[in-house]
Amino acid sequence: MTANMIDAWFVKAMVKATTDCWEKGWDERNGGNISLRLTDDDIAPFLAGIREPRRLPMTEPLPGIAGQSYIVTGTGKFFRNVQLDPENNLGVVRVGADGSYLEVLWGYRDGGAPTSEYSSHFKGHIARQNATNGSDRVVLHCHATNLIALTYVLDWSDANVTRALWEGSTECLVVFPDGVGTMPWLVPGTDQMGDATCHLLAKRPLVLWPFHGVFGVGPTLDDAFGLVDTAEKAAEILVKVLSMGGPRQTMTTQNLIDLAARFKVVPQPEAMALDGWKLTDRKPG
Repeated sequence: MTANMIDAWFVKAMVKATTDCWEKGWDERNGGNISLRLTDDDIAPFLAGIREPRRLPMTEPLPGIAGQSYIVTGTGKFFRNVQLDPENNLGVVRVGADGSYLEVLWGYRDGGAPTSEYSSHFKGHIARQNATNGSDRVVLHCHATNLIALTYVLDWSDANVTRALWEGSTECLVVFPDGVGTMPWLVPGTDQMGDATCHLLAKRPLVLWPFHGVFGVGPTLDDAFGLVDTAEKAAEILVKVLSMGGPRQTMTTQNLIDLAARFKVVPQPEAMALDGWKLTDRKPG
């Protein structure tokens, strides 16, 4: 009897991850998307039941991930509905042999396709495979409320945003010592957006899209979710502090040095070199 992919561990894990994100308030309507790279062993039990996979063209060939398989949230799908109907809202796809097309192995039952942000996802997977020797398997994009709010007021640089979040919560330097990547606003779902995100993910596990959301990565869905959750908690604290008139006291550079030494991490040098963080002096318009 051929195994049913609906029972696969990775489908159940994606149901949990999307539900967790929805309950956090990070993924309104069809906002946000997640992709998880699967191994050959993950999908081997289900291949016998796949007859003729539906093919979808890619906007740009990506031979660097040719032959790889992913489970990806669908375009236009609501995270709140994944738990109700995984086979319609999720899909397992395999990148074609030359990297120019996708094969739908399972899911998208209504004829759908992967997230419109798949260029950023797949290019991000390439960047993180290179950066982590293949250990990172998850790319998670969501609309974390307080992180988005900070993109309107913080001086916009990797070092400054990183320093602000590090000072927002003690956990942050330990969880993401490489810091946060920042980029200009770009049109979502474009190859240009994918290229810019990929460039930053080669160095940082977190990337902020101004006025839009965040990209987080990790070896597992729990790791990627936990990374974004930690940054979002720090952002929530900073938003509350700013609403109270701004900080009167905060962590010092020496505090951060001591923290890094205790947990044996190497913090981003540019953020450590700053004397605190600052708000932007730009005005709208």
